Amino acid sequence: MNNNKNVLFAIALAAATLFLWQYFVATPSMKAEQARQAHLSHQEKNKPVASAPGLPGIAGGDTHLSREAALKAGGKRVAIDTAMVDGSILLKGARIDDLRLKKYHETVDPRSPEIVLLAPKSTDYPYYAEFGWIGGQNMPDDNSRWVQTGGGTLAPGKPVTLSWDNGHGLVFTRTIAIDDKYLFTVADSVANKSSAPVTLFPFGYVARQNIPKTTSSWILHEGFVGVADGSEVDAKYTDFKDPGTPPKAFASTGGWVGITDKYWMAAIVPPQGEGFSGQYLGAKTPAGADAYQANYRLNARILAPGASASVTHRLFAGAKVVDILRGYQDSQNITHFDLAVDWGWFWFLTRPFFWLLDTLYKYLGNFGLAILALTVIVKIVFFPLANASFRAMTKMKKLQPQMEALKKEHGKDPQKLQLETMALYKREKANPVSGCLPILLTIPVFFSLYKVLYVTIEMRHAPFYGWIHDLSAPDPTSLLNLFGLIPYDPHAVLPQAVAFLSIGAWPILYGMTQWMQTKLNPAPADPVQAKMFAFMPLIFTFMFATFPAGLVIYYAWNNLLTVIQQYIFMRSHGVEVKFFENVGVKKKLKAAND
Repeated sequence: MNNNKNVLFAIALAAATLFLWQYFVATPSMKAEQARQAHLSHQEKNKPVASAPGLPGIAGGDTHLSREAALKAGGKRVAIDTAMVDGSILLKGARIDDLRLKKYHETVDPRSPEIVLLAPKSTDYPYYAEFGWIGGQNMPDDNSRWVQTGGGTLAPGKPVTLSWDNGHGLVFTRTIAIDDKYLFTVADSVANKSSAPVTLFPFGYVARQNIPKTTSSWILHEGFVGVADGSEVDAKYTDFKDPGTPPKAFASTGGWVGITDKYWMAAIVPPQGEGFSGQYLGAKTPAGADAYQANYRLNARILAPGASASVTHRLFAGAKVVDILRGYQDSQNITHFDLAVDWGWFWFLTRPFFWLLDTLYKYLGNFGLAILALTVIVKIVFFPLANASFRAMTKMKKLQPQMEALKKEHGKDPQKLQLETMALYKREKANPVSGCLPILLTIPVFFSLYKVLYVTIEMRHAPFYGWIHDLSAPDPTSLLNLFGLIPYDPHAVLPQAVAFLSIGAWPILYGMTQWMQTKLNPAPADPVQAKMFAFMPLIFTFMFATFPAGLVIYYAWNNLLTVIQQYIFMRSHGVEVKFFENVGVKKKLKAAND
């Protein structure tokens, strides 16, 4: 029995490690990202971006401008307006550097600012995409002033055409189209009107600067992401923290490269039937800022006099909605584009779990209800395993009196006690570890569900009922403001040393279900283990206070179903359920009557 509890104790410690990571790492990172998005709407400063070896320089200016000022100061722009995004393209350099996501806001309030994804160079957080040609003389660069052929706004079904003449016989034409979601199509062509041949290489890149602190890569990847030769190739921002770190280079036929956040991504897609050379690189600017670039360069185009060449690039800039990513993967033949979502180590579980959760949502119309339904389905699937675990634990409980008798008889001879205990297990066909093995098998499942609920954008700002307006954010109620009766936010008003006491209603409900689960069984004989198990519900309650509400609802509902299942199983197998005895209620009632 002690071995059984030791394994459970090890599982609890492993879970505690995961929860501590969430409390001290993931939650601060989430707040940093929220602060970054809020600041993007009110930028006042700028730092230049580093240049990329082999590609046109991407160094910014020395100005420190607000977003609005940067959009005006850069020169003439072509407006972008669709049902999903709005923004503009800077004609100077033909750079796509202004994009906001209409369907997503900084907070659950629909009146809050739109999420800013791409931003001009002369702002605090430059983030943009460029395409072009290298290899010849007088090539288009950041200072090239492209001319729009005709007027109009870039919209679905309404592409815009830009042109630039280098004055030395090369005429560049660019047609940019956008669909009704997040995909730009950039058709580049160049005509050689000179008397000499020229060799040019098409390229594309996305670049950004001044990113927030990223979360731990083992639970959520943020940084470089892409696919080369059918396999995912990624890199973290921290891989380039040391000056002089060489680029991460790779080659592929088909694939894509980009930079991803938790929910958003900017990725460039070369022609899928053509080979390319890709790079991830990072550098320090002269001002000490961090700058990053993901790029590719295509094979050479040799243009004889009078000849022309063309290439079609694509740019994804938007929210990582799984259905949208998979739609592009299928319709545009973009290799493994849904790998933009960090499915994690247990991708073979997270992918089907997400599909099931999303399917339930489409039927039920609420992700909170979908989480509850998914929990029930998982409980049904693991019903045989859970029953096997309860059966083994029940057998061990029935042997408890005999084990206590052996302790009294051989307590002074540990070796004899161990031999007699093993003989008892063999005689009764009991295995103290067998009750834990089914539980161990469920750990990857629970972790995968945690991953799905944590990383998918479908959960962001998804409401439940009552006071939960965002399943991806912590429970907004608080013990310190009497669950909303006092109108103030403890996290914003109180010091962090006190604000951590702010525990919402759902974390308290979770803690109660965890406490109920521990009280179905008698306390361990080991006093140290007994104290640890007694404090676990309280510790987990504090940890879960910072978890996304969707996770807390899942675990609370799962605990309640487990308590009901275990209670029914114990009663059906003739095991007395001593819940009130373990709680101490009967002892108190007896003392009061005496």
